[in-house]
Amino acid sequence: MPSEQSKIVIIGGGTGLSVLVRGLKKHPVDITAIVTVADDGGSSGRLRDELKIPPPGDVRNVLAALSDVEPMLEELFQHRFTTTGDLSGHSLGNLMLSAMTDITGDFYRAIIEMRKVLNVRGKVIPAANQSVVLKAELEDGTIVSGESKIPYSGKKIEKVFLSPSNVEPINEAIVEIEKADLIVIGPGSLYTSILPNLLVTDIGKAVISAKAKKVYVCNVMTQAGETLHYSASDHVKALNQHMDSSFIDTIIVNEGKIPTNILKRYNEELSQQVLFDLDQLNELNLEVVTKPIIKYDNNVIRHDTVKLAEILCDLIPTKVKVKKGKMK
Repeated sequence: MPSEQSKIVIIGGGTGLSVLVRGLKKHPVDITAIVTVADDGGSSGRLRDELKIPPPGDVRNVLAALSDVEPMLEELFQHRFTTTGDLSGHSLGNLMLSAMTDITGDFYRAIIEMRKVLNVRGKVIPAANQSVVLKAELEDGTIVSGESKIPYSGKKIEKVFLSPSNVEPINEAIVEIEKADLIVIGPGSLYTSILPNLLVTDIGKAVISAKAKKVYVCNVMTQAGETLHYSASDHVKALNQHMDSSFIDTIIVNEGKIPTNILKRYNEELSQQVLFDLDQLNELNLEVVTKPIIKYDNNVIRHDTVKLAEILCDLIPTKVKVKKGKMK
């Protein structure tokens, strides 16, 4: 990419990360996505257990979001089999990443090769080149093992941690963090999508010491089993406590009320609108950005990838700024 482009590193997993990069790729910025490898559910979990490889699902979604290919090829990559039998539930992209790992003998090498096949605009880097197990210590001291099981414990999470605890990151991830102009944390599940990346020790250390501005995109709704009753400041405090550092510089919070009928639907699933507690955020010495950053898709709340990308590009604290797809 051209040297004058600003570098944005996004750290996360799940749907939030792929939604965000899909908007950012329309801007002239150099994108690196660092993706969790703690997933142990669904197709990813089955392939992880059967083939002893890192889970490919979150990586697959980000590769597809950053791809620049014909829509049919992206649809093919994302196609999920609904037949009965061994293929049921698997996506073709997961199988392709698994096959490429088998061919190359290395998960990250497989991702690099798939970046070429899909003409990916940016870098997609797993937080580690091996599977990790995410564990949670709950308020009563019990330990839950497995990313997919943590939200169903029914108890408050005190902290999460990785096993093994000394997992090594891919060196390119550290280099990209060090060179970044902006580091974006989230959006995504706080304990099961975001923190598993930062808990890779050297990645967490690199983020804390990086010169780039660190921006946290706050979730709009709480998540049952993870962040029930959490305010915006509670999300930041959890990140800071796990990193033992007040490393977040800026928080982006959704502005505006959500329609009552949609809130009611979410409340039935023990999900509430995240409380925007400005006073507490100010006490944390955060730059607070409040903008409308959501849209509705069949009464489901989604981040507006176009608006969010524009806000993030405006936050790049360098001599080169971008907005609405044009260099300034």
